[in-house]
Amino acid sequence: MTTAWRPDPLDVEQVLSRMRGLNSVLPHGDGVAVFNRVYLSVTEEVRRRLAAGAFADPRAAGELAVRFAGRYLAALEDDLAGRRAPACWRPLLLFRRHPGILPVQFALAGVNAHVGHDLALAVVDTCRATGCGPRALEGDFDRIGEVLTSIEERVREELMPGPDLLEAADPLTHVLGAWSLARARDAAWAASRLLWALRGVQDTYEECATRLDAGVGLVGRFLLTPLGPQSSGSSTGAISW
Repeated sequence: MTTAWRPDPLDVEQVLSRMRGLNSVLPHGDGVAVFNRVYLSVTEEVRRRLAAGAFADPRAAGELAVRFAGRYLAALEDDLAGRRAPACWRPLLLFRRHPGILPVQFALAGVNAHVGHDLALAVVDTCRATGCGPRALEGDFDRIGEVLTSIEERVREELMPGPDLLEAADPLTHVLGAWSLARARDAAWAASRLLWALRGVQDTYEECATRLDAGVGLVGRFLLTPLGPQSSGSSTGAISW
């Protein structure tokens, strides 16, 4: 996959266009492609709810959705350009073609990176852009979280392997059962409030953001423990599912 650098998306429609473009060029079984399809569904639902007036402050909610997505797209741009992507995204980018990692693991590792790290920083970005504090965004933050939760439930239902594979890869239930989107959202909200409070102390702010990134990356690496029927394969093998 090759692509020229493009500026950050300006609105939800541009975000959707970028994600659809990724879907058209990424191999179907690529780990990033698995997550991208999940996130495309999330963003389409957010757009639908924005149009329906489901958010208290549509302008701020739209800003949050775009800045949230922009961090994911920027991580991919960094990787494509040979730059070092944020630590939270590195496990997925590194193991995206591992034949022993199941689609549900790719999907949830991407959600972990995006919610655990990107969401907190996107809240801060949105507060800077709109001139409001995190408390003003809390209601709409929760509404976007509701969309994420509904998609996570669908991911687990549709991408979990069937009973025959699950019996052979029983550790999968332990790995995925140890991660919770609800806890990740709560942690992201707490992190956003802390980072906002530290925004005037640059070195401390940067240290906290860096440690948040590293911690989320560590969780992502655990989520991508090879558990599928081809777990002895190399990390560059093709995925078939």
